[in-house]
Amino acid sequence: MEEAGGCARMGLRGVLLALALLLSVCVRASHGLTDSQDTSVLRALMDQWQNSPPTWGQSDDPCGVSPWDGVTCSNNRVISIKVSTMGIKGLLAADIGQLTELQSLDLSFNKDLGGVLTPTIGNLKQLATLILAGCSFHGNIPDELGSLPNLSYMALNSNQFSGKIPASLGNLSSLYWFDVADNQLTGPLPISSNGGMGLDKLTKTKHFHFNKNQLSGPIPDALFSPEMTLIHLLFDGNKFTGDIPDSLGFVSTLEVVRLDRNTLSGPVPANLNNLTKVNELNLANNQLNGPLPNLSGMTLLNYVDLSNNTFDPSPSPQWFWKLPQLSALIIQSGRLYGTVPMKLFSSPQLQQVILDGNAFNGTLDLGRSISSELSMVSFKDNDFSSVTVTSSYNGTLALAGNPVCDHLPNTAYCNVTQHAPSPAYTTSLVKCFSGACPPEQSMSPQSCGCAYPYQGVMYFRAPFFADVGNGTAFQELESKLWTKLELSPGSVALQDPFFNSDSYMQVQVKLFPSGGPYFNRTEVMRIGFDLSNQTFKPPKEFGPYYFIASPYPFPGHQRTTIIPFTCCLLNL
Repeated sequence: MEEAGGCARMGLRGVLLALALLLSVCVRASHGLTDSQDTSVLRALMDQWQNSPPTWGQSDDPCGVSPWDGVTCSNNRVISIKVSTMGIKGLLAADIGQLTELQSLDLSFNKDLGGVLTPTIGNLKQLATLILAGCSFHGNIPDELGSLPNLSYMALNSNQFSGKIPASLGNLSSLYWFDVADNQLTGPLPISSNGGMGLDKLTKTKHFHFNKNQLSGPIPDALFSPEMTLIHLLFDGNKFTGDIPDSLGFVSTLEVVRLDRNTLSGPVPANLNNLTKVNELNLANNQLNGPLPNLSGMTLLNYVDLSNNTFDPSPSPQWFWKLPQLSALIIQSGRLYGTVPMKLFSSPQLQQVILDGNAFNGTLDLGRSISSELSMVSFKDNDFSSVTVTSSYNGTLALAGNPVCDHLPNTAYCNVTQHAPSPAYTTSLVKCFSGACPPEQSMSPQSCGCAYPYQGVMYFRAPFFADVGNGTAFQELESKLWTKLELSPGSVALQDPFFNSDSYMQVQVKLFPSGGPYFNRTEVMRIGFDLSNQTFKPPKEFGPYYFIASPYPFPGHQRTTIIPFTCCLLNL
């Protein structure tokens, strides 16, 4: 009997233990790890979205045992949402402003996610990273963005924002990356006056990427100061007028200056020659006048384009051949005249000389000490009466439109259509069979198997070289991509780089999964963030870049209907 009673007691204890465990599960289900308000906000986002990640809504606790993809919590609060390249469609709900501990928001490369950017985003006082690149947001950039004291990285590029750049953004004292390129912004650049705010207050910002908008008016002299730490100034493709401000020459940290494709006038300030760290200077397609600028102090200059201005007529200045790092010299319709010194073509780093539409005359003699890097020499529409080329030069020579071609019309360098660039680099698939892959799949150069790559376009806004057939440079880029993005060696394919109408080097990129035909969603989010947040750094000679991803073809999925779990006491 005692044995039976002991068994009964043990059985009762087992039942009670099971009940206790069941109750704990009930409590856990009813009171998850994630703050209830934060969970409600995430559900409000879902209500405005199509194609939210499949794990969203699959549990009641976004940061619990079955976490929602792309959501990170700390101390029960949501601190990060990273859902790059998920194919999300819809609007960003105003409820986002209630995630008061949010530090990072990456919605990049969801091209059908947009609408007006809600002013409640100004409530996210902990926000350090805001990435909306490659979405479809429109309307004004909200003034409230200027009230985010911790914001250090802001990428609003490649949307449809309009209106003015808010002066309030001058409050962002921690801002490092400021990218509003490729939008429809208008009006002047705001500067502080009478105690107000303006962009001149952003002395810690390294990147002003304002290119490809409709910004207008003069570039204010008060915008720049010696206290600034800018390295990339990208103002190209706007409607700026007036002079280049002298104050620009005081920003000694600058490495890239692009003011091309505006309507700037007046002479180039002499003190720009003091910018000794500049790698690229592009002032093309303006209305600049006065003397051709002296750039002899820019000893690190790789790429210069001064084309299509109205500088005073000038012979070739000595800096043409004395700058030790110069790889691309481009001055089309620059009113240059006289003979061309042979020493120009012996500069050791020189890859391209494009001096079309000038008034050079006499004999064009490339000399006998031609740089081994030189691949393009173009003097179309000049006044050369003869040409001397040695067999040591194997690159392209373009002379169409010169008098010498009246006598030698059938030579290759007089053929108008001959000015074709060298073949662009493409990742080799020579070790793979020649069969075709199904639609949306591509052949991996690493496995030679067909897979669904993560792909998109990299735009290099100021590369230090101009040869799109430079295998060494592009192979280094491939290696950097698979290493830094934690992919299998050899799983990167680059295709057909070229310079587009914005003078950006454009490269098609494909990244391949290992161990299967697809990347999973976590991998896609991570890769998207690393490329949109500039966590990935290309080799230095590629300069500043941005990336726009194509939609990723995830395998088809259906949402599972959630049946709420109801706790109850058992009748014993």
